[in-house]
Amino acid sequence: MKFQSTRGASPELGFVDAMITGLAPDGGLYFPVEWPQLPPVGELATDYAELAHQVMWPFVEGEVDSDAFQAMVAESYRAFAADDVVPLVDLGADGQVLELFWGPTLAFKDVALQLVGRLFDHVLSARGERVTIVVATSGDTGSAAIEAARGRSAIDIVVLHPADRVSDVQRRQMTTVDEPNVHNVAVEGTFDDCQDLVKAMFADEAFRQKVNLSAMNSINWARVMPQVVYYAAAVQRLTEAGLATASEPVNFSVPTGNFGNVLAGYIAKRMGLPVGRFVVASNRNDILTRFLDSGVLATEEVFPTHSPSMDIQVSSNLERLLFDAHERSGAAVASLQQRFRGEGRVEVDGSVIDRIRSEFVGWRVDDNETVEVIRSVHESTGVVLDPHTAVGIGAVRGLRDELTGPVVTLGTAHPAKFPDVVETAVGSRPALPEHLADLFERPEIMTRHPNDLAGLQQLVIDRTTSD
Repeated sequence: MKFQSTRGASPELGFVDAMITGLAPDGGLYFPVEWPQLPPVGELATDYAELAHQVMWPFVEGEVDSDAFQAMVAESYRAFAADDVVPLVDLGADGQVLELFWGPTLAFKDVALQLVGRLFDHVLSARGERVTIVVATSGDTGSAAIEAARGRSAIDIVVLHPADRVSDVQRRQMTTVDEPNVHNVAVEGTFDDCQDLVKAMFADEAFRQKVNLSAMNSINWARVMPQVVYYAAAVQRLTEAGLATASEPVNFSVPTGNFGNVLAGYIAKRMGLPVGRFVVASNRNDILTRFLDSGVLATEEVFPTHSPSMDIQVSSNLERLLFDAHERSGAAVASLQQRFRGEGRVEVDGSVIDRIRSEFVGWRVDDNETVEVIRSVHESTGVVLDPHTAVGIGAVRGLRDELTGPVVTLGTAHPAKFPDVVETAVGSRPALPEHLADLFERPEIMTRHPNDLAGLQQLVIDRTTSD
């Protein structure tokens, strides 16, 4: 399998080089040149680790040893507290919720990053190389990436989070990790500022080479790939239970910020998984809902909300969807992105937005509605939702008349990561799992830094062991 850049000006790479490179030299994101097809739903493995190998193997075949890959997959999902890794929970009239947060850092990012960390370690050890991973996080990717990379001899990791714009639990999950290869930076700005800094570092070829720069967030194809698996797991389980059929396939509601999670579902559908529509669930920072409504991608102010991981105005993974919707024209996507970055606004062709609307529908849920969803779901089912998952459920309620067939909302984080919002909704604070029970007693290690590229590049050079 080869991978091409969404901007068309970089050479195609194999899986391993695409993973290590992260962002293409032309600024684009790597994307498979073709879609391998999944077997019929009835032939999908029921064991999650076996299913993961079945879904992902076509992307890595010929690049990673089969036995080694199978062992890495199995080891990754043994780290999850739930026996079936991603439990499917019935919420009655609100459909099903797929709980993706039973990994070590209590967020869906663990499903991918537990494997990605092992893949990096395996490949770099074989090559005798070391990388510096710089990650921008809106809250959850940082801790999951740190957990995947901590203590690994071939990796230094630097995590940029927006100062004062993540929850206390999210921040402490990052900043209380005391490992020599882990470095946390609170950037004075928004997540979009952090993301722009990472992209600028990748665009600086001399810096990129000096620190052997790579990425673990969803600009890296290896981060998106394992997320395809849980869509297949949900469809397989619902079909086996008689709750989904070919005539009434599963719809998915996805709390969405950087667009990687919902993009993984679109990829699963392109691989032949019988899926209906995707609900792009947004909070007040609703650039994606506005885009789906109008065909215009336009940035606005980033507002802090109860669901901070979605407080984003530039969704990087939308570029991969635009590339596919433009019939893989790298030149068209490069032109779009140049205009968007220059003007903060771009309108896509009618035929392109029509293609996208045939798969995706957007809905916006504000903070008051988020609290009400958490309260009402708890009252009717006893289930406690985190605010991001509540946005997904709120979107399902708003779009119920437009969705035919079963609906699964992706449960993206454990409610204990957002205790203040949950307490407001249900009257009590959810407890952290035992392995994090002393989180607020652990000392924090981080550096606060202005939104300054040159200064941050020097910090990365000083903190990492790369020559």
